[in-house]
Amino acid sequence: MELFRSHVLVCGGTGCVSSGCQKIINKLDEQLKKHEMDKEIQVVKTGCFGLCEAGPIVIVYPEGAFYSRVEEKDIERIAEEHLLKGRIVTDLLYKDAVVDGQIRSVDEVDFYKNQTRVALRNCGVINPESIEEYIAFDGYKALGKVLTEMKPEEVIDVIKQSGLRGRGGGGFPSGLKWDFTAKAQGDQKYVACNADEGDPGAFMDRSVLEGDPHAIVEAMAIAGYAVGASMGYVYIRAEYPIAVERLDIAIKEARKAGLLGENIFGTDFNFDMEIRLGAGAFVCGEETALINSIEGKRGMPRPRPPFPAVKGIWNKPTLLNNVETYANVPQIILKGADWFSSIGTEKSKGTKVFALGGKINNTGLVEIPMGTTLKEVIYDIGGGIPNGRAFKAVQTGGPSGGCITADYLDTPIDYDNLIALGSMMGSGGMVVMDEDNCMVDIARFFLDFTVEESCGKCPPCRIGTKRMMEILDRITEGKGEADDIEKLERLAENIKVSSLCGLGQTAPNPVLSTIKYFREEFEAHIHDKKCPAGVCQSLLSIVIDETCKGCGICKKACPVDAIAGEKKLLHQIDQDKCIKCGVCIDKCPFRSIVKQ
Repeated sequence: MELFRSHVLVCGGTGCVSSGCQKIINKLDEQLKKHEMDKEIQVVKTGCFGLCEAGPIVIVYPEGAFYSRVEEKDIERIAEEHLLKGRIVTDLLYKDAVVDGQIRSVDEVDFYKNQTRVALRNCGVINPESIEEYIAFDGYKALGKVLTEMKPEEVIDVIKQSGLRGRGGGGFPSGLKWDFTAKAQGDQKYVACNADEGDPGAFMDRSVLEGDPHAIVEAMAIAGYAVGASMGYVYIRAEYPIAVERLDIAIKEARKAGLLGENIFGTDFNFDMEIRLGAGAFVCGEETALINSIEGKRGMPRPRPPFPAVKGIWNKPTLLNNVETYANVPQIILKGADWFSSIGTEKSKGTKVFALGGKINNTGLVEIPMGTTLKEVIYDIGGGIPNGRAFKAVQTGGPSGGCITADYLDTPIDYDNLIALGSMMGSGGMVVMDEDNCMVDIARFFLDFTVEESCGKCPPCRIGTKRMMEILDRITEGKGEADDIEKLERLAENIKVSSLCGLGQTAPNPVLSTIKYFREEFEAHIHDKKCPAGVCQSLLSIVIDETCKGCGICKKACPVDAIAGEKKLLHQIDQDKCIKCGVCIDKCPFRSIVKQ
């Protein structure tokens, strides 16, 4: 066993890979060899650290020095100054890693110190392609415990007592789902993992699979033992190539180590796994559509009941959970139901991972105890709104969720509270909006997504969402009619109660929540033909005010020659020619051009 005096962890998540982390790793290896430190310092390519806004990220242990936005040219300094001479390169550290001249380790930075990591516990900590590193962090210990010390029903009881609920959106009690599957009659049973994750801006499941794939392998084997299944399938979208590759490596490593296959841990339990690639259809996040796709059929939902626990893959009893749900299981088994249920609220136990994006300083993945307020996530962890802009709303639950206003920022995050506000937990998307966002346009954006992703099987979703979209298009184009809001509300309610699956049943949520909290913006679009946020181009005019100096810069920049005026005299914009591109606003040095 090799011992190293330092470990250099480099983020190898999708975001940092796209920013050139491999070049950084190659440069590190080159510099370590150059200074003859390659035998005493180890470079580890990990999964996502979470703070995507700061990538590429390099962390040096044992100091915990947090280098952010690292470029290949920075590596020589880090190697010579820090790794060779022991002097941390402070100007390359993350902005919050130096406070009043004092260097803070990564764990002391506000973004991380306010989190509680359970599902993400190994992400950014271990090499996800090494089963040895996973085992070193208690990996497969939970599987060994259940196979050698517990009966299947005891495992299910622990999951029940923990209060774990499905992290994929519905929040159904996981223990009950496991129990239903265990009690279902069938000569063959299956365990499936939903890693489809189609919400815009959501990447929680992808990051777990990229950073800690063995946790999912272990959890599914535990689930297989608990419900009596001998085969598992992970359904993952093909657009996640890094996650697919690392999961494939993990499955092969587990098989080689005897942790998948026959007679696991010397018992009579047999369990194996396969990966099934999805083509990126959002509807395949719905469990029955996912099952159809696994079977090689078109991904369209089935009527329920029967539920998958009774008739799932090839009509056999099937347990289906998403990636984050499974990621909690090994820790619950090792630390106990009481430990997990001590985190969170009365009805929502444990932690929840969110993909924090939009108008927020610290974009990335966060994992917080249930019951943490929206304000704490957005300001204490997320770092607030950029450029001093005012917070306007936060969208939770993706295209199935809704918008929550500033009046409810102190709301503790849990399943029931978000539903009460007209939104939902969903898989964990959290998109922050500021004063420059038009809420009619936001509603239109999310509805447009669900219209495109509807499978078309049932008329309420296929036709109803299209009609809603036509109304929203008309409103944003300045052609709104007096009763359009009421039409939207009636259509939405009908679609919610009559659609076949969760996609259609929740599709109207963004529209209903924006109407509920921002009705005056809809009315301004319809009655005044104005977009208060200045976003909807058909309702927008760009004008030059009296402070114009007549410099002519805007005139030269206009791509359609819509600006006229003599030198040093007030210029004007021909509204018939103007395409509202905003170039003149950006170019004006006197801020004399404004949207109206």
